[in-house]
Amino acid sequence: MSTPPLYGNLVPLDREAHKKLRLKTDLSTVERVVGQNSLFLAAVEFAEACKEYPIVFVRVGETPTDGSKQAVAPLAVLGLKPATNLFIKDGKWTGNYVPAFLRRYPFAMARLDQNEEQIALCFDSEWPGFSETEGNSLFAEDGQPTEFLLNAKNFLESFEQESERTRAICAHLVELDLLRDMRFEATLGNGEKLDVEGFMAVDEQKLAELADDKVVQLHRNGLLALLEMHRVSMGNMSRLAVQHTSAAA
Repeated sequence: MSTPPLYGNLVPLDREAHKKLRLKTDLSTVERVVGQNSLFLAAVEFAEACKEYPIVFVRVGETPTDGSKQAVAPLAVLGLKPATNLFIKDGKWTGNYVPAFLRRYPFAMARLDQNEEQIALCFDSEWPGFSETEGNSLFAEDGQPTEFLLNAKNFLESFEQESERTRAICAHLVELDLLRDMRFEATLGNGEKLDVEGFMAVDEQKLAELADDKVVQLHRNGLLALLEMHRVSMGNMSRLAVQHTSAAA
């Protein structure tokens, strides 16, 4: 079982082994992303996220050896420097929208075996919010999940469904060859120069030259709207550069 970013030690939740487990929800999970300058973003989140974060695409997974193109995934950019998150101040998230990737923590759905499709509800056993004496119970006396745990499970299942949908969307964009490598350059107020690479954005020319039938298809399946949200969000790159200047002051 692989461990995604943010998590320390993912453990499958077991109603017998963890029947007394509780979670303190007043403990902020924001500290988990202090050193994260980007987070995975599901397509359904674009509408809210594009208002304040640049949404970019990055290559993920292993490079195919059969000549096919590498998979890509969308990210919400939180800072233009490595290990810099501009949306955390005094231990609090300052943005209006919090990506679901963070909101699901300290739980996650994970495959116990990479070769199997079955996924299990897991928790980060290293998160100090878990105990057997404080917080919301995960299981009732009869061993059944509490309403608190069921709500968390429903959120996780929805997140997984949207993540799968996002992967399918990205695969379609790659198939249409609508993304290209980009770079962003900026000079901060103190004279420091920023040069950000390693991300992809929509290729405006290829989108404009796309056959009419494919454009109609993109429109009907909602991808054209998503691409527009992505394009609009790129204006936030300059805003992040300004935030970097303010943070350094």
